[in-house]
Order: sequence, then C-alpha cells, then structure tokens
Amino acid sequence: MSTDYLGNAISDDGAARVAVDSFVAGFLGYENRSAEVLAAAELHPGSPLLNAYAAAIWLLLEAPEARERASPFLMRAEAAGGNDRELLNIGFVRAWFDDDLPRAFAIADEIHARFPRDLLLLKLRHYHEFNRGDFPAMLRTALAVRDANKDVAYLHGMLAFAYEQCHLLKEAEASAMLALRLREKEPWAQHALAHIMLTQGRIDEGAGFLEAVRSTWVGLNSFMSTHLWWHLALFRLSQGRGQEVLDIYDSGVWGVARDYSQDQIGAVSLLARMEFSGLDVGSRWDDLAPWLAARENDVEQPFLSLQYLYGLARTGQPQAQHLFRAIQRKAETAPEHALEAWRDVAAPAALGITAHAAGDHDTAIRALREALPRLGEIGGSHAQRDFFELILLDALIKGERLVDAQQDLEVRRGFDPNAVPVNRALAEVYERLGLPEQAKQAADRVRRRAAAH
Repeated sequence: MSTDYLGNAISDDGAARVAVDSFVAGFLGYENRSAEVLAAAELHPGSPLLNAYAAAIWLLLEAPEARERASPFLMRAEAAGGNDRELLNIGFVRAWFDDDLPRAFAIADEIHARFPRDLLLLKLRHYHEFNRGDFPAMLRTALAVRDANKDVAYLHGMLAFAYEQCHLLKEAEASAMLALRLREKEPWAQHALAHIMLTQGRIDEGAGFLEAVRSTWVGLNSFMSTHLWWHLALFRLSQGRGQEVLDIYDSGVWGVARDYSQDQIGAVSLLARMEFSGLDVGSRWDDLAPWLAARENDVEQPFLSLQYLYGLARTGQPQAQHLFRAIQRKAETAPEHALEAWRDVAAPAALGITAHAAGDHDTAIRALREALPRLGEIGGSHAQRDFFELILLDALIKGERLVDAQQDLEVRRGFDPNAVPVNRALAEVYERLGLPEQAKQAADRVRRRAAAH
C-alpha cells in the first residue's frame, strides 16, 4: 500500500498517488494547484481520496450550487471503498454534504486520534470550527496532533492562527515564527503574524513584514493572495497612505476571482473601511455590485451573507431586500446546530446593516448592538468582524451619538495610538462635542503620522 507525503496510507498508486500528494500539499499551502484535484478525480474515478477531495473542493465554493457539483464526486468516493482512514474521510465529507456538522466533528475526532498526520482533514475541521466561531476547538484539535507533526510547517501555522483567535498572542507569534523557520512560504503563518501585529498596534512592523514576504505570494489561490493583500491594506490605511490602499485594492484585492465568495467579501469590507476613513473610492462599488447581485438568495453562511448584504444595500441594489428577506427566513428554518447564529446574530445584524444604508441610524444602532456581543458565533476573524463594529461606529457618528462615538474611538486609539482614521474621526467628534483642545491634539496626531509617511 502507498503512502502520501505525510506518511498516511492510501489505496492509490502511480499517477493517482502523485495527484493525492499534490492536492494535500497544495491545499495546506493555499496554492492554485489544489484545484487540479477536480481533473485528477475525473481521470481516476476509482480513487476514494481524489473523489472525496474533489467533493470537498466543490463544497468550499460556499455557494448554493456547491452540493450539486460535489454530489457526483462524493458518490464515486463512496462507491470506491478504501482503507479505514479513507472511509472516515469520505464519511466526514458526506456529513458535511448533509449539513450534519456534529457527525462530521465526531468522525474528525476519530481521525485525529488514529491518524494524527492527516493534516488535510485537520484543515477542513478548522474551516468549519472557524465558521462557527469555536476558536478553542481549533486550538484543541491542533494541539492534539502537534507531537506527531513537529516537522510540518503547516501544522504550526494552524496552531499560530488558533492561538491568535484565542487571544493567546505570545504563543501565536512563537508558533508562526517556528512555521516560517521550517518553511518561508507558509502563508497561513504569515497571515497569523499579520493578525498579531494588527491586534497589538505594531502597524509599521506589520506593514514591513508583509512587504518583506510578499515575494513568496506566488502560485497562491485567490483567497490567500487577496487576503494577504487585504491585510497589508489595513496597515497602510492605519498609516494614512490612502493612495496605496486604493492601489492595493485595484491590483491585489479585487479582480482575481470575481465570482468567489471570499474575494467578494474582502472587496466589500475594504471598500467600506476606505469610505469610513474618508477616502473617495470612485466608481469601485459600481464594478463590484453586479457580482454581488448574484448573491440575492445566498444564505450558505451568515458571515458571508451579511457582507453581501452590506454591499448590495450600500449600492442601492434591489437584491438587497431579497437577501434581507432570505436571511430572515433562514433565521426560522436553519438546522439546530446553526439556528441561534442565524436567529440571534445574523437576523438583527441584517436589520442593522439595511437600516444603516437607509440612514436610519437609531435602528441601525439598536439592531447592531443586539448582534455584536455574539458576533463570533457566525465566524470570521477578529479583524474581519471589526467591519461590523465600524458600521456601528459610523452610525453613532452620523446619528449624533457623539458620547458613545468618543468612547469607542478612544478605546480604539488605545490599541493603535497613531491610527490616521481613528484620530481623524476623533478630531471631528471632539470638535462637535465642544472640546477644541482635544480636537487639535487628534488632528496633530494625524499630521505627524502623515509626515512620517
């Protein structure tokens, strides 16, 4: 019996085994070559793993048609049989296909215990735990297989991000640095370091780090490539380098895979952040809007749907109301494991987003304040979820809730003292609150930061 490059037993041999290795390494490294598994599965219809992996790739499309496209591959995988690990992997994909995540996690637990070098399955497990906001589960499952994978950079990258999402920043940085010592091109570890530095207000250091490693961003899939550029844009936005942020949006964030969910939400949140920071984004919303219009009934994941909704509402598309109603329906019909996330988080957040777009600041504030304390339940990283906090902050300022806005802004300044968008907003808020000395201090911080860059 053959093994994959991590030492896991597989039924395939020859060209099929080579294709399995290419997919596993490509998937763990966020490389474009992972998509080649679709063609490989067609060439090897009797391969249990290639067909299970092809089904998983389609499910990762994060779109309503994903299951229809995954189904033929999953059926072939189930017909192919395989060894114990392969059968468990197929069972995991079947449970995912059936939207039975409790069963998927139970299967994953068995795989982690019996086959700790199956890092592909761990990565898929992390995808689902991340989407439901169970960050301790990400950490627990990575730690469970750490001793068996001390030599694998990708495992340490997964650990780094799990630590970071659990607010264990010292451990996160140590894991990320270890991953990068093992493999310079480990984009998930690079990404984890960007999160750490953003959280700690190490803005110049974070920008410099990403600039230093961006030469390794070759052959990456659209999500990883655009997301790393998105993180660099956040650092540049804090520095007040507005034109660079616009250039990064145009060349790195939007336009790689315009029909893909993650590319779309990255574009939505960065455009909104630029506008909240006072930048003129020109006609960029008009270019994005038609791609979002196709999402009018897309309620695959609440975290994604809310960002589609913001983009549609911001551009005044009629599809915004269709998606709003679809979210409300989903809040009543979601499976039990996802019901609270849709009902108690996504539904009020959707109301807040649409009210914000309509200029109804009171409703926006009330609804967003209901949703935000539990926002982690719909997934997304700290940095990504901050987008919704920024919508609330914008509503507070525009709705003349200046006391609340001042409090929020000063808390933000505590994490990033020289951030240009924060201090620019503070200058305005303090002026309107009748505190000219504080307004001048904030404006001076903006000028000093701009002069430094």
